[in-house]
Amino acid sequence: MLLPTARLTTRRASKIASIRFFMGFISIPKRWSHIDAVHRNTKDNNPSVKFEFNDKNSQEVTKIIAKYPEQYKKAAIMPLLNLGQHQFGYCSIGVMNEVARILEVPPMRVYEVASFYTMFHRKPVGQVNVGICTNIACQLRGADDIYSNAKSYCKSEKNKDGFFSLEELECSGACANAPVAEINNIYYEDLDKDSIIKVLDDLRIGKAKPGPFGGKRVSCEPEGEKTSLFGKEAFDIRTVTRDDI
Repeated sequence: MLLPTARLTTRRASKIASIRFFMGFISIPKRWSHIDAVHRNTKDNNPSVKFEFNDKNSQEVTKIIAKYPEQYKKAAIMPLLNLGQHQFGYCSIGVMNEVARILEVPPMRVYEVASFYTMFHRKPVGQVNVGICTNIACQLRGADDIYSNAKSYCKSEKNKDGFFSLEELECSGACANAPVAEINNIYYEDLDKDSIIKVLDDLRIGKAKPGPFGGKRVSCEPEGEKTSLFGKEAFDIRTVTRDDI
């Protein structure tokens, strides 16, 4: 006869085995992303590959650090990582170590920031990095198809030189203009599966126009005619509240 503890352990093991069996039949599509929990040394990205800010950016480093109290200069981790990424091309381990040295913080404090925020690329990216937002607003308007077409484009002969790199993003914060592509930190909006190809072709020749695609609107105003707020003046709250409030 099994003791209660032994029976519990046996049931738990049986349950885990069942979960593992069924998980073997589940296929999860792999997305292109630069988010990795662990750094892996490569020939071009390892601690022996040192990084230093150039003269122009060194002056910028001084200006950035001066914005913070001496005891809180570690708050400059993000802007310095961003500056280093723009100079080096991506946020290498050398960039992170140099930021840690300048700010006099343990390197792990910099690593945990760089590995958390999607704005920091810890592996080399193309000259033009294409980020497709696939969060709920964009997904409801066809972001998966846009991502799929962009992926096919980036794997085709058109990108054999690695000019483009691709990643999937969480919410880009431009839901009124969904679907959105964030390309080198510039937004291209109101896209569909065909217009993303047009944008990529235009980027290749330097003629891409940021903002809403297709001329339907110039900003985030509703498409078509207004459906509300027809009055000439803003609503006066005083007409429906007490005078003494």
